[in-house]
Amino acid sequence: MRLLDPKNDYVFKRLFAVAPDLLTALINAIRSDDEPLEVIEVLNPRIDPEDLAGKFIVLDILAKDRHGRRINVEMQVKRYDPWSARSTYYLASALVKQIASGQSYADLKPVIGIHLLDFDLFTEAHQLSQAHWCFEMRDRWQPNTKLGSELELNIIELGKADRLHSATVQSLAAWVAFFEHWSEESAMNQLSYPPVQQALGMLKDLSADAETQHRALVRERALHDERTLIQSAEQRGEQKGKLEGKLEGKLEGKLEALTQMVASGISEAQARSILGL
Repeated sequence: MRLLDPKNDYVFKRLFAVAPDLLTALINAIRSDDEPLEVIEVLNPRIDPEDLAGKFIVLDILAKDRHGRRINVEMQVKRYDPWSARSTYYLASALVKQIASGQSYADLKPVIGIHLLDFDLFTEAHQLSQAHWCFEMRDRWQPNTKLGSELELNIIELGKADRLHSATVQSLAAWVAFFEHWSEESAMNQLSYPPVQQALGMLKDLSADAETQHRALVRERALHDERTLIQSAEQRGEQKGKLEGKLEGKLEGKLEALTQMVASGISEAQARSILGL
């Protein structure tokens, strides 16, 4: 039986949105330096049919722990520029949506982001030896001084972490191996970490279901079409720019791509953000 890819965000959400214990184990493996938390509820467990074919969206998991903190967990297989702006916006949205107008800011609970990336985000020479990142609101000159705990973003570059074998925490190393080598029986047999073995068992069950296979394929095709659309738009802009030898050519190419993307049902604001206009 061919196993589904757990990095497909549909499959990822099917695995973890229905199993708070697994989600808890994954989060705590990534935040091993912090006090363990316990997920008590997934706030968005549904996956609507239109989400599977939707372009430029990520099927995220928004959970709540026993202290009311929100945890946003995402599997991202494609980098969308501007990446940091998008990620910060969604994280901040989870903070803002907690209270209505007139409510006290004291009612806000911290938001923790867990983003698993199927690509290398940080590629400068001095960044190549690190794959696990945690961003918080700290002072530039005194980084030990933190403004507050309202926003926290944890990033794991899965491919880089696997290449570096940089996960010193056994539980995190097991999760990285699961996401990178799920289809390799010999590699999976070497993993004794119980939550990963549980996830592997659930993945086998999902992979054996014909309807789940179909939905995963629909999602995979949507992501492929999305990548093709972006690459095509970039290539047209580059070709036109080279032909005319001017920046205007690239801009016109992007405007043409913008028109096509809007015609395909994407909002103009979202298309402009993707194309950098």
